[in-house]
Amino acid sequence: MLHAFKAAQEIGNYEEVPVLPAKVDPQLFMSRNTVPQPFHLICEKDTVVVQLAGTAEMYLKDSSVNRFAMDVGDHVYVPAGTPHRIVPSEESVQLRYKPRSAGLEGIAWYCPGCDRELHRCEWDTAETVSQDVYFDGCLAFNNDETLRRCRGCGAQHPRIDMEPFAGWKPLAEQLRAELQTQ
Repeated sequence: MLHAFKAAQEIGNYEEVPVLPAKVDPQLFMSRNTVPQPFHLICEKDTVVVQLAGTAEMYLKDSSVNRFAMDVGDHVYVPAGTPHRIVPSEESVQLRYKPRSAGLEGIAWYCPGCDRELHRCEWDTAETVSQDVYFDGCLAFNNDETLRRCRGCGAQHPRIDMEPFAGWKPLAEQLRAELQTQ
């Protein structure tokens, strides 16, 4: 466990850094988070999120469970296709178990007024590094007011502060380089 906490010090918000050897299935991804996740993540396959340090809440859409308060040691099973978002109550570390071949993933934003889906980006993890889409998707969402305005109630989703997520692009480059050597 001490190695995990030491490794977490080097990891940024929602970076989802793989921590096991590349051929291990399922793979384990680590994030150290201080701000709310800027989108809901959608995974084609089932995942499990473990709260390693701190406390957080996970919000789920299209599920019989809408919110799960996570304390150290809690495991949250997220069924395939369930949009979910982590909101830390304090600095926290999560581990996410995902299949090595994770398939399709997506990120989605919802209206702060009526909870209607505003925009979604999807990709195949076999072809695209997720952190690239996290960053590019958030930038596109920020730069297009029509994506942030609800067509149902007219509410405007706030712009995303990208500063806490500055590590996504460098991490994506590092992961692409590692994939090319395998």
